[in-house]
Amino acid sequence: MLITAGSLYLYIWNGLRPAPTGDVVQVELKKGTSPFGFAEVLEDQGVIRNAFIFKYYLRYKNEGPRFQAGVYELSPGMDKDAIIAKLNAGETLKEETMRFTIPEGFTVEQIAETLDKAGYAKKADFMALADKDQVWSDVDAVKKIPKNPDLRHRLEGYLFPDTYELVKASKPEEIIKRLLQELDHKLDTLPENWEDSLATNNVDFHGMMTIASLVEREVVVDAERPIVAGIIYNRLKKGMPLQIDATVQYLLDKQKERLLIDDLQVDSPYNTYKVDGLPPGPIASPSLKSIEAALFPKETEYYFYVTKKDGSHEHLFAETLKEHNRNIEKSNQTAGQ
Repeated sequence: MLITAGSLYLYIWNGLRPAPTGDVVQVELKKGTSPFGFAEVLEDQGVIRNAFIFKYYLRYKNEGPRFQAGVYELSPGMDKDAIIAKLNAGETLKEETMRFTIPEGFTVEQIAETLDKAGYAKKADFMALADKDQVWSDVDAVKKIPKNPDLRHRLEGYLFPDTYELVKASKPEEIIKRLLQELDHKLDTLPENWEDSLATNNVDFHGMMTIASLVEREVVVDAERPIVAGIIYNRLKKGMPLQIDATVQYLLDKQKERLLIDDLQVDSPYNTYKVDGLPPGPIASPSLKSIEAALFPKETEYYFYVTKKDGSHEHLFAETLKEHNRNIEKSNQTAGQ
């Protein structure tokens, strides 16, 4: 009996001794893998001597339930308790990430091109998803996009512009979902009663996002965003065509510094020179400031605005067409100085 007990002790002692030292190895504890199953992986990689004994040691110490999934760097020769502590702490290797910035006012196509050039997602794959009518889980704002065949790109305006850092292996679906989630996060920072303003302005959420995108593409100076938003609402209430150049620019393959008369004749539901009311959807990804402007526009009697041609990016505002024409002349004179 003494010999048997001694042999058993030596067997257990030897099985729990650190394995022979060796080079550092990367070992992955996959989600759903039991601690006992992972012990087999550790033995195969030479990190421990005996998986069978290690399993019973885990059970004896009540260890394993807190092990965190991930890729670990472990060295053959590590003490068993050091291995356990590392698995409990989740000291995994940081996955390689990709970092990219989506500027405010970018269209879906521009976003796709940015990711394609960086090698993060193929433009064709990204655009196919952006145009696909599918359910995106764990996001809310995107659910308010209407089923409208006139929408040029279904997710236009809903991919929030910001700087992102994701796991480099992220698929296009995961990138899009992250951008959609960020819009939800930004909406959560608005005043609690922000949805009440939709009814006040006689617009639904999708219409508000459309107006925000128009503001984003038309305005550079933050202080002017609520004013231009108010002008859009004023024109809508009065039944005036919006006649916003940015909606025509959205339809062109390349942006023009100045639109021609022929450009304004393009046949599209997005051409606010030919179609009354709002276009079918956003024409770009609006910033939070533009969303706030569309939600809380400034009340004025203005119906017109024209860009100053002095490099300030500011606008001249007018209540009447006559005053607007004078502002155009004034702007042109400034450009010639």
